[in-house]
Amino acid sequence: MHNEELKALFDQQAAGYDKQWAGMAPIRDALYILLDALFAQLPENARILCVGVGTGAELVHLAERCPGWHFTAVDPSGTMLDICRQKALQGGFLSRCSFHQGYLDALPAEPGHDGATCFLVSQFLLEPQARIAFFHEIARRLKPGGVLASVDLAADMESPAYEALLRNWMTLMSSAGVTPQMLERARAAYARDVAILPTQQVAALIETAGFEAPVQFFQAGLMHGWFCPRKADIVLN
Repeated sequence: MHNEELKALFDQQAAGYDKQWAGMAPIRDALYILLDALFAQLPENARILCVGVGTGAELVHLAERCPGWHFTAVDPSGTMLDICRQKALQGGFLSRCSFHQGYLDALPAEPGHDGATCFLVSQFLLEPQARIAFFHEIARRLKPGGVLASVDLAADMESPAYEALLRNWMTLMSSAGVTPQMLERARAAYARDVAILPTQQVAALIETAGFEAPVQFFQAGLMHGWFCPRKADIVLN
């Protein structure tokens, strides 16, 4: 999808987004437990960049857990960002957040963040060079050694295991059961609109963008998570 198509899609989904994904809460909670461990060594006044923050689930979790942290929330969907802002207001941490509606390349490239989250975002960049450029934009906004936690759908779509993973994934997301027609639609949509790549290839793209070799720390179905520090010697322009 093109940028404006993605923005329109998420604007449309914003109102029901949290309810739609409520059934995935156990997976999200497991991810956040591991995220807490990854970010445990960050300073008490850390600045965290949340890329593609959506309605703000990870921001809320981190803000409640770490009262001294400040957050930069980035999302192209103004509707999603409004919901995130409202959660910050209700949670009492609005003053610790800054909100940027738009894409990451329009955010000032100041390497002042200690950590970054990027959950289910880069998978929508279909061209490898565009995905590398996206991760490089994150690196430009991190301090040397700043930690990226990135999560995307990943699999070897040519392997026999992919069919089993896809079926299980669709079953997880559907309360009404999975028909062959649903599987075929999902398979076509993932092939057309989502860059589902083998895990080692995703890790290589991230590393090429200016990070140390990513370490996989999470998997649930098709979701995989990596963490890595920003290299100290990358060219930031």
